[in-house]
Amino acid sequence: MNEKERFSMPTTGGISLLVVFAVLCLTVFALMSLSKVQADKRMADASLQAVTDYYAADCEAWRILALLLEGEVPESVTLEDGIYAYSCPISETQNLKVEVSLDGKQYTILRWQTVSEREQSGGEGMGLWDGTLPF
Repeated sequence: MNEKERFSMPTTGGISLLVVFAVLCLTVFALMSLSKVQADKRMADASLQAVTDYYAADCEAWRILALLLEGEVPESVTLEDGIYAYSCPISETQNLKVEVSLDGKQYTILRWQTVSEREQSGGEGMGLWDGTLPF
C-alpha cells in the first residue's frame, strides 16, 4: 500500500468523537428543558393556589356583605361612623380588607383591597450612595 492510499481511508475515531459530542449536547439540552418544565409547573401550581385562595376570600367577603344587607352583623364585622369593616384571610400573609357603607338595601364599597400582613423589617437600609464625593 502506498502512502497516498493510506491517508485517503476514512477514520472512524473523529466521527465517533463528533457523535459522542452531539449526543452529549443533546442530553444537556434535554436536561435543561426538563428543568424548565418542572420550574414552570411549580410556578403554575403556585399561581393556581394563589388565585383559588383569593377567590375563596372574595366569595366569603360577598357572603358577609349579603348578611349585612339582610340586617345581620357577623362577629368579625366592626361598625364605626356608619362604615362596616371586615377582613377575609387569603393566605398566611395576605388579607382581603373590606369597608362598606350601607343605606338600607343600597351599599357603597369604600375599600376592597388585598393587604399584605407581612411585617416589614426596618433595618438600616441598603447604604446607598448619597451623591457626595469622599475627597
